[in-house]
Amino acid sequence: MVATGSLSSKNPACISELLDHGFHPGSLLNDFDYWDYVVPEPNLNEVMFEETTCQSLAKMLENCLSKSKQTKLGCSKVLVPENLTQRIAQDVLRLSSTEPCGLRGCVMHVNLEIENVCKKLDRIVCDSSVVPTFELTLVFKQENCSWTSFKDFFFSRGRFSSGLRRTLILSSGFRLVKRKLYSLIGTTVIEEC
Repeated sequence: MVATGSLSSKNPACISELLDHGFHPGSLLNDFDYWDYVVPEPNLNEVMFEETTCQSLAKMLENCLSKSKQTKLGCSKVLVPENLTQRIAQDVLRLSSTEPCGLRGCVMHVNLEIENVCKKLDRIVCDSSVVPTFELTLVFKQENCSWTSFKDFFFSRGRFSSGLRRTLILSSGFRLVKRKLYSLIGTTVIEEC
């Protein structure tokens, strides 16, 4: 039986069954009305905070890629699929929601996987005033496009042979590995997205 706020919309057979078991319509109506008000409304402050945190985390990831493109990746452009950093930020927030200090206790290692080799890009400490309780290892993946290597082949033979002419295209897939630092068992969670 589904509880609603009105007895008139109920099946008469169900109502007579309830009356036979000693329920009075007045108390039944009050009980149903009570549950209508108990369901919590979404806290708009929490929703706004989470959205702001998600945006700021996505911006940190974009800055990490931007800093790394000339220093560690040796390319002039990094093309990131639409909403990739937002998706990663949402997953990071979800994985940190069960931690004692939340996102503040996170240390994130950002890597890029190119042809089955991981290259370290950066280390992001979410809050340096908090002792880390867990580590996340984020692995971006390179898009497998034959036309980009074909284009690089032509540019490498001509006068545009500078390594900074290369464009790196990231895949929409990524890997997040979570490792708890406070657990004696050493719980590790691997998520492939």
